Amino acid sequence: MDNCEKIKTPLFSNITSEDLEHIYEPYEDSFLLIDALEKDLHMIRESQPSVCLEVGSGSGVVLTALASALGPRCQYRATDINPRACRVTRETGKLNGVKIETTCTDLVSAVQDELKGKVDVLLFNPPYVVTPSDEIGRGDLEHTWAGGERGREVMDRLFPCVDSLLSPQGLFYLVALKENDPDDICETMAKFGFSNTTLLARQTGPEKLCVLRFGHKQE
Repeated sequence: MDNCEKIKTPLFSNITSEDLEHIYEPYEDSFLLIDALEKDLHMIRESQPSVCLEVGSGSGVVLTALASALGPRCQYRATDINPRACRVTRETGKLNGVKIETTCTDLVSAVQDELKGKVDVLLFNPPYVVTPSDEIGRGDLEHTWAGGERGREVMDRLFPCVDSLLSPQGLFYLVALKENDPDDICETMAKFGFSNTTLLARQTGPEKLCVLRFGHKQE
């Protein structure tokens, strides 16, 4: 792979031990998503994206990594339900010379109207761990990993919003766990008019993770 098609791992020395008591630490799933974006980097560049949005940005390392590779021609937006995560995302971007605008909101509720049909790259590393439903949103850290039944309760709430957010050429990148039933996720998204590709799959300890890419079905 040519060096210009690589994505560098961002610096994140801004994240403190106190931050990590409240936000998701950059981990294997974060870097798997970065690797998937690197695999698609040429295609993403060729599409000349104007708006990139990460839902549930946490530390901001994924969006910062993509932004560092694409440069300032794009608007970088992030949402998180946790105000600390929003702050850390901005700080991670700034440390790496990237400007990220953050919105503290549940998934995309506060930006959906503004960004309707404008998002060229949509990123989501969701809370995917299978847990009892009542663990969802119990605390800052639980927000980052507790996914409820099948680990799907949070991501399933975003899926109906994707079509209205994406531009005609927009792409949606999603991290999923084997227990989330990726085949069923793809069937669900197909009902909303999306084709799918499994970009990467990786075993990380006990977790079998994958990154799915969705785009509008071509007529």
